[in-house]
Amino acid sequence: MDENMCKFFEIIWKDFPDTLQDGNYQFKNNDISDTYCTDDSCKTDIDKIMAGWLYFFKTIIGDSDSITNGAASNMNTVQYITIWLSYMLSLKNDKNVTKLYDFYTKYINEDDGYGKTITADEDYNSYSDIINRKQDLMNMDINDISKFYNAFKTLCSMYNDINKDTPDCSKYYTKAKTFFDEYNKLNGDSDNNENSSYRKILSTLSTDYDNFKKYCNGKCTGCSSILSLPMTKTTQLSVRISEDTSSSSSIASKLIPVLLIFSAIPVFLGIAYKYSLFGFDKRLHRQYIREKIKKIKKKMNHYI
Repeated sequence: MDENMCKFFEIIWKDFPDTLQDGNYQFKNNDISDTYCTDDSCKTDIDKIMAGWLYFFKTIIGDSDSITNGAASNMNTVQYITIWLSYMLSLKNDKNVTKLYDFYTKYINEDDGYGKTITADEDYNSYSDIINRKQDLMNMDINDISKFYNAFKTLCSMYNDINKDTPDCSKYYTKAKTFFDEYNKLNGDSDNNENSSYRKILSTLSTDYDNFKKYCNGKCTGCSSILSLPMTKTTQLSVRISEDTSSSSSIASKLIPVLLIFSAIPVFLGIAYKYSLFGFDKRLHRQYIREKIKKIKKKMNHYI
């Protein structure tokens, strides 16, 4: 996560609060919507939310003053922009829009600002190109993506606190605990499987939280005491499987020699019986058996 990205989100949170009042959105400032509405006129709430989305693309990803660099960084940023958009849409339950793809096809087309060429990024031709490369996100349920919003907003708030002219180092620990709790809820979700889009967003949040801990060390004292996140559920499962496999292999390595020893006992007894048939002295015969059994027991004790 680029720490400067969160400064742009802070502007949006002031102008476009993420809560409803009497069932309606609260747009407190029209500067963003007036600047980024593709038809120069935001007539509906959806128009204003789309303007906010385009604002993020233009200021964070796609112009000469873009604060992020490189495809990987941009893709992570798109995840966060998408989380914001999904949450804003989820505040009003539109039954006609359950996935972002529905929203995209219904409200956005190549003639709008999303189809314009990006001059600052050689990896993508347009904002639409970036969106189309994130089909995994576009096909997620809006309500599922919205689950990440509180964790994301908390993490951004942590960055904004310590990025002030005079870093505010009094809140990061409490907010880190809040993020930790939110992350554990997300990690326990049953949809968290190894290759899912859900898992990828969770992984991005985890990485950026760890990066915050390192970044915080350069701004504040005591950052090393910030809680460490647990492994993701799928990672825990992989570790358990690996441990079980290792344990099974260890048991097998011990059992095989023991089984071989037990299979050798009848052979020795058969040889002893054969000796007795040919008239060997019974005392010598018993001594021979005792010595063989002693050796077998020594080997068994060694392997068990």
